[in-house]
Amino acid sequence: MKTILLVDDERMMLDLLTLYLSPLGYHCIKKESALDAIEYLESNTVDLILLDIMMPEMDGLQACQEIRKRWDLPIIMLTAMSEKSDIVRGLNLGADDYISKPFDEEELVARIEAVLRRGNTKSDNITFKGLILNQDSYQLFFHEKQIPLTPKEFGMMNLFLTNQNKVFTREHLITSIWGYHVSTEDRTIDSHVRNLREKLRKSGFPADDHLLTVWGIGYKWEG
Repeated sequence: MKTILLVDDERMMLDLLTLYLSPLGYHCIKKESALDAIEYLESNTVDLILLDIMMPEMDGLQACQEIRKRWDLPIIMLTAMSEKSDIVRGLNLGADDYISKPFDEEELVARIEAVLRRGNTKSDNITFKGLILNQDSYQLFFHEKQIPLTPKEFGMMNLFLTNQNKVFTREHLITSIWGYHVSTEDRTIDSHVRNLREKLRKSGFPADDHLLTVWGIGYKWEG
């Protein structure tokens, strides 16, 4: 299920968007200010953001700029028909598309699906509460600071983040990361997990809250 963060200072608009999107299988998170949306992103992952332009405190253009500094997420701007200059600014600031208000339900869904498809063709960064795992460069960052990982540690981190809340036995981890034909002892897995936890802790990430030991079985990443 794809999660969409809806950001609009009008509660009625948030409810309308949810009414359109929820029956199609989208999980909608509603926020009435850009500041609340950014705070939500600090600790949660979403697949796409629908971002209104005209909002108090921080408008959608400023929010788009701030979000782009820290997260690689698809953003669709919501705007009134007359705000062509804002559309251009929004696209220049990193928005992927825009939808004019009032909008047609079918157009809304089509634009969302198109942006999500484009996102699937790009190299994926996996994000989690400030962590960014770049699958192309084999690098892990926490709040833009790189955490140095060995290839095996990266493989383990990738496996955990793409399978959150799934319990992996030590045997499964050995097979997935080292391969079927490699003879590796369970304590090697324990050592790699210990090292990975320590590197995450040193970066400031609360590793003990997420990389958990499942006693008698193995390990899991608590999402």
